[in-house]
Amino acid sequence: MLGNIIGWSHTRFGKLDDETLESLISGVASSALAHAGVEPAEVDEIVVGHFNQGLDPQGFPASLALQTDQALRFRPSTRVENACATGSAAVRHGATLIASRQARIVLVLGVEKMTASPAEDVRKALASASYVKQEGGKNTSFAGLFGRIANDYFLRYGDQSDALAYIAAKNHRNGAHNPLAHMQKDLGYEFCATVSDKNPIVASPLRRTDCSMVSDGAAALVLAGSDVAATRETAIGLKGMTQVNDYLPMSRRDMTRFEGAAKAWHGALEAAKLTLLDLDFVETHDCFTIAELIEYEAMGLTSAGEGRRAILEGWTEPGGKLPVNLSGGLKAKGHPIGATGVSMHVMAAMQLAETAPGIQIRNARLGGIFNMGGAAVANYVSILERTR
Repeated sequence: MLGNIIGWSHTRFGKLDDETLESLISGVASSALAHAGVEPAEVDEIVVGHFNQGLDPQGFPASLALQTDQALRFRPSTRVENACATGSAAVRHGATLIASRQARIVLVLGVEKMTASPAEDVRKALASASYVKQEGGKNTSFAGLFGRIANDYFLRYGDQSDALAYIAAKNHRNGAHNPLAHMQKDLGYEFCATVSDKNPIVASPLRRTDCSMVSDGAAALVLAGSDVAATRETAIGLKGMTQVNDYLPMSRRDMTRFEGAAKAWHGALEAAKLTLLDLDFVETHDCFTIAELIEYEAMGLTSAGEGRRAILEGWTEPGGKLPVNLSGGLKAKGHPIGATGVSMHVMAAMQLAETAPGIQIRNARLGGIFNMGGAAVANYVSILERTR
């Protein structure tokens, strides 16, 4: 076991005009510690996941966490970043501290304040996570890059627009039940499948409903060693966690296959001594619906080019053989970059603790998480298990 999640906290995601980076950090830090029953003085180390890239004037946020409580003063606190996988990088760093016995209790935070920035600044910040030398340019956007991926996939396997619409509809339907989600509205398949003034093409063939939203938000969790976890009523164990990085340039990879993601899934499941269908659910990185479709194949749910079966045959719906993104995913829950990976771990922990804020499945014992940075460049898979 790489550590145990014994407490957590999660803000609502969305356009949070009344929140600052500092207030988001302090809010989730204090709430997570209270939920874990941990006094601030018991925290050995703090890890802060924050992408930023100019999205917020405060580019050095690590010590903002210390202002949560004076007992945190002089604790080591480190900001980590790995593009859209920043939150999972923070969780992995915290878990490494626990597993190596450098710490007994670690506070892990993920945070991003995005909506106060002009749209052009957000575009530039996100585009910096591509291989700028080849993929950058005046109008480069991640929607454009994933539009290219979708076009390549469609050329190889046929038009998958209906499958993408079903994925969007599923995630918005799930998100409608989640009070923490940015968008809490069931849009329906017909709306997601139809190009209209309210659902225009953003980057062909991707429609607005195929793209995740710019959001503010924060999430936090408290990691602890087994001795601490044994004293708690509820503990969620990190049964396996892998990180696999692939080439940054898309030109060096077959972008219809997320090979780094597949290796990360294989490594995590092997470490946990499980198969994919041993899991009760998965939270996966649906920054764009085409990403979720290809991720079905990367995780081994279907063979290459057959991802559409998983959504069209209802496998990934609540009640299906492997529910995916019960929280609404990035598509509906929102995607504040630095917070996303931590959020996914919190959502999975709440599902396993039977305290999910939205759809709750019964008797869940094992959950999987896939979070990626860039276009399947930094790939993180975690396997969580309820141990108490």
